[in-house]
Amino acid sequence: MPPKSTSSKSGAYVALLRGVNVGGKNMVAMPALARLFEEARCRQVGTFIQSGNALFQADPVLAAKLPALIPAAMAKALGFQVPVVLRSGAEMAAIAAKHPLAAPGIDPKWLHVGFLASAPSAAQVSALDPRRSPGDRFKVDGKQVYVHFGNGSGTSKLTAPYFDSKLGTTITLRNWNTVQKLAALAQALG
Repeated sequence: MPPKSTSSKSGAYVALLRGVNVGGKNMVAMPALARLFEEARCRQVGTFIQSGNALFQADPVLAAKLPALIPAAMAKALGFQVPVVLRSGAEMAAIAAKHPLAAPGIDPKWLHVGFLASAPSAAQVSALDPRRSPGDRFKVDGKQVYVHFGNGSGTSKLTAPYFDSKLGTTITLRNWNTVQKLAALAQALG
């Protein structure tokens, strides 16, 4: 059990789990995922679609501990663990406000956001090759990588392992529609 937090101020958060229910690997029923957050003392826990998105209320002290607590709880309850990247409701609203690679004629279904566990250094960002995957573009902004998969994400060389290795952190990607919905759900949660 995590220690009781000392702050009473609560806020909305979104937890983005990487590699859950993708390609038949790391299968987690969303009620089981919600229980892990409830057992960690999060409140008003809900999930969105089957790809590892949890929304909840928590105080900032507890929320800061969740990227370590939830994978450990997963290992104990489910026999495997995946990385967890966290954003506050306010951060999600700011991210969802505008995709910097959106433009007239670009289908929003090809727009994605990569959520980073930590902000990379300028040197790490400069190590990314903008020509790595012709037709695709990306822009790193703080702890996000905005991506336009010009030829679809299935054949892109802008993969999670590529970004992880170059940026020295963990990334988990969500399509623009999912980002919009998560931001709206977090706002409704408070």
